[in-house]
Amino acid sequence: MKNVLISGVAGFIGSHLSDYFLKENHRVFGIDNFLTGSLENIRHNMTNKNFYFIESDILNEINLEQKLDYILHFASPASPDDYLKHPIKTLQIGSKGTENMLNLAKKNNARILVASTSEIYGDPLEHPQNELYYGNVNPIGPRGVYDEAKRYLEALTSAYKKKVNLNISIARIFNTFGPRMRINDGRAIPTFINQSINNNDFTVYGDGSQTRSFCYIDDTIRGIVSLLKSKYTLPVNIGNPYEISILELINIIKELVPGNSKIIFKDLPENDPKKRCPDITLAQKLLGWSPKIEILDGLNKTIEYYRSLN
Repeated sequence: MKNVLISGVAGFIGSHLSDYFLKENHRVFGIDNFLTGSLENIRHNMTNKNFYFIESDILNEINLEQKLDYILHFASPASPDDYLKHPIKTLQIGSKGTENMLNLAKKNNARILVASTSEIYGDPLEHPQNELYYGNVNPIGPRGVYDEAKRYLEALTSAYKKKVNLNISIARIFNTFGPRMRINDGRAIPTFINQSINNNDFTVYGDGSQTRSFCYIDDTIRGIVSLLKSKYTLPVNIGNPYEISILELINIIKELVPGNSKIIFKDLPENDPKKRCPDITLAQKLLGWSPKIEILDGLNKTIEYYRSLN
């Protein structure tokens, strides 16, 4: 039995990680301040004797008596709606919050996995994106608060590895979807599904030709856990290389959720990536990991979840 600490445990990915480790009979210490997370995501675990919830801001020092084996740092606003609403907090979580988590890992001699993002690649000039690509990010653009927070997170984590030989792992997570994403998350799949369910018009920013690569949550969790249990200490892309345009995504959702929704086009936000697709060669070779769940299967499971909320 391992002692596992998850920051951002009430968030989308954090709550699924909690489920995984509890199912594997580990103790989970979950931290969240509900800035963007939801109690509903972890309510089912509150009666589990191996789940310990700490309502706290990771900008505050975290003191635990228990010896930790693993730390997974997932606290952060992740959708544009959230980090544009909380720009300074987003930067603080990526900097001071990450430092607190790294110090906790140092104190416990624990392996820490930090959640980075495909957003560190910005609006990429290389396609698909592999881990050697440095990215194309505007530090003072509206998305810079999130992009640079995660780039700093990677730099700080790497510095702890070099300076104090901390046992680190860095997951660059591409678009992930599935149950427990908030309805008003602002990202493409929950937005389009709920617009279709409610017969509201689809809102598309730009002409809809921009591409994304969507990985179902179960596959993402497998990739994260595989990386955590490896000995690798450099960044690894975790995502689905199946690339699809926003308009193609809408057409699939319209078939799965028939309705009368029309498409409304709006201006593309500044620095919004035109293409996004991971090169997962490293994850395949290093971890033996690749996504297994087809987008149709993942969308059906996600639609079922949102229907259950209505």
